[in-house]
Amino acid sequence: MRAVITVIGKDTVGILHKVSGICAAHHANVIEVTQSVMQDMFAMIMMIDISGMTSDFSSLADDMTTLGKSEHLDIHCMHEDVFNSMHEI
Repeated sequence: MRAVITVIGKDTVGILHKVSGICAAHHANVIEVTQSVMQDMFAMIMMIDISGMTSDFSSLADDMTTLGKSEHLDIHCMHEDVFNSMHEI
């Protein structure tokens, strides 16, 4: 099972570190990351493997939301099934 995490906001030092740290704390493995900085805006999409998580998915999502609020970032954590369903015709 996988999930998609998106992050958008003003670029600051350590965004990738903080997001991946929450993943590690929940034993979610980072599979792939793409990120870009456009002027001072940071954008990232991260695919994670959640099959080995030690907590439930909602706890991970809540921690990402909390991080986003504290860092003034827009962070969304979505289960792959929901992500795929949203993008099917």
